[in-house]
Amino acid sequence: MASDQDLFNELAFYTLSHSSPAFIHQHAVDAFAAQQADEHSKPIATAFALIGLYLYIEKGLTGKQVQKAHMQLARQRRQWPQWEPPQERGTLGVSAVLAVQPGQERDEMIRNWCVAVWDAWKETQIQIRELVKQELGIG
Repeated sequence: MASDQDLFNELAFYTLSHSSPAFIHQHAVDAFAAQQADEHSKPIATAFALIGLYLYIEKGLTGKQVQKAHMQLARQRRQWPQWEPPQERGTLGVSAVLAVQPGQERDEMIRNWCVAVWDAWKETQIQIRELVKQELGIG
């Protein structure tokens, strides 16, 4: 049986070879990182994943725009909060994304996965919104 990391690697092949200029790979990376975060995760990895999901789901940014926001954040801040991951990480996972046909159906499932993971982190969402407002001026 394939591990979650193996499944994500398979999905990454799909997202990295995707023809869309929106760069959906970034959204998949953020969903996976937020869903897999634990007490051993680097604070920056979890913060960037959650910020990326917020910018995508609530603000409508493309993967390219999220990637640029991550680069901007990396230049201006050195310390990142460490949030305790929720017990439930979302109703969808990478295996659900791979279970649907490549193309529009899979792309929509990637968005659904991002929504599910973002929803799972509901206890942290206010802090993420404030952090993005403070650091990027997006509110």
